[in-house]
Amino acid sequence: MKILLTGANGYIGMRLLPVLVEAGHHVICTVRDSSRFEIKKSIREKVEVVEIDFLEEPEKETLPTDIDAAYYLIHSMSKAGDFAEKEERSAKNFLKHLEKSKCKQVIYLSGIVNNEELSAHLSSRLKVEEVLKESQLSTTVLRAGIIVGSGSASFEIIRDLVEKLPVMVAPKWINTKCQPIAIRNVVGYLNGVLLKEECYDKVFDIGGPDVLTYREMLMDFAKVRGLKRSIISVPVMTPRLSSYWLYFVTATSYSLATNLVDSMKVDVVVKREGIKEIIPMELLSYKEAVELAFTKIEQHMVVSSWKDAMVAGRGFINRSEFVEVPKNGVFQDCKSLKIERPVEDVAKNIFAIGGSRGWYYGSFLWKIRGIMDKFVGGVGLRRGRTNSDRVYVGDALDFWRVIVADTKESRLLLYAEMKLPGEAWLEFKIDKEQSPPVLYQTATFRPHGLFGRLYWYAVLPFHYFVFNGMIRNLAKYEEKGSPKAYSPK
Repeated sequence: MKILLTGANGYIGMRLLPVLVEAGHHVICTVRDSSRFEIKKSIREKVEVVEIDFLEEPEKETLPTDIDAAYYLIHSMSKAGDFAEKEERSAKNFLKHLEKSKCKQVIYLSGIVNNEELSAHLSSRLKVEEVLKESQLSTTVLRAGIIVGSGSASFEIIRDLVEKLPVMVAPKWINTKCQPIAIRNVVGYLNGVLLKEECYDKVFDIGGPDVLTYREMLMDFAKVRGLKRSIISVPVMTPRLSSYWLYFVTATSYSLATNLVDSMKVDVVVKREGIKEIIPMELLSYKEAVELAFTKIEQHMVVSSWKDAMVAGRGFINRSEFVEVPKNGVFQDCKSLKIERPVEDVAKNIFAIGGSRGWYYGSFLWKIRGIMDKFVGGVGLRRGRTNSDRVYVGDALDFWRVIVADTKESRLLLYAEMKLPGEAWLEFKIDKEQSPPVLYQTATFRPHGLFGRLYWYAVLPFHYFVFNGMIRNLAKYEEKGSPKAYSPK
């Protein structure tokens, strides 16, 4: 079968794609920027990639007409007030792309909307359902609440709260009920309803076996991690304060925190349970889903992360616009160092930078910069990195975005997503042609106006110490256990 997968490089799409390929389907993946679509070579050879921005009106026929079914996995979590219009427009343009196709079924992953009063986010999801149902295509809607899996937004937010706060002062929505579901079961249902006629023009709620309050979810998470935690709920915390609380404690952006808090005031419990009879499946409990997620993390097998599926703070970034670092009208800090160790070891250090390993020098200063970024509405350092031992184009890496990750050329180019009065790039590259090989480290800043220039000169003294120390330690870092091992402070 020929299957259209929208949002293919999103959190759900990256999990569903290998399942569809393994089932023998020919999958057409739609993405806004194909250069950011990094998947295993074994899968890439079996799929077709098409660049489409569904926010734009289709100007030409870009999809084949012999599509059998299509997954609509496009969601927006941008600033309140504009995501609803964008979601509706995107859904309508999606249907226009399918007008001349032979598509039999559209499958949409939505949110549980069983309450009379809905958040703006859930209301938007419901509107997309209505748009899709108005078409002549058979539509299957799967409504999910909290999705639990390594790299999911809800999982990472709960992890941040539990692991960083021994005592939590939480808003009253901590007692709201939800029915979390494991990502494995979500993918199972998405695959199971494919071209199954019993599911045509039907709406199903999907959830795990446990109905829990957010308090119970946090405490159960702590039990799985072997942590003792206390939660104090207060009735006076406003939605704005709740959003700031999530924003400063976790890795989420403020706009996402606002949407989440808005949704957390509403119970999300399964009522339409007909899916169980059509697609029997062993549902993982909440604790089992958390344990499985940490197994994937420990084995460095996190397939996708919500952080990598969005560009927090700057909207969608077309990677091609930033691959070439500007040379005119910029400030640069250029360092170079001859490498006396095996090039492979140093290259490994480059591609492991950030996250739990840190930035090799002045980690305390990097943390302060991350806190400052949070206070002005930036992403901060808490995003970390999806995998500790590999990095792909498009990945979030603390407050940077990976623009180039070329292991053959030993080149890593990062673009800053922190709040800055300008644009910034950080590049690492090893010149293997020289003898001995040379490690180059280049920080480039393109200022916006006078304030941008003043900013560069203000941080210049810190650059001198941090960037000199960073390139030295990049070249000499060794894994723990070695007599010469260096551990970033």
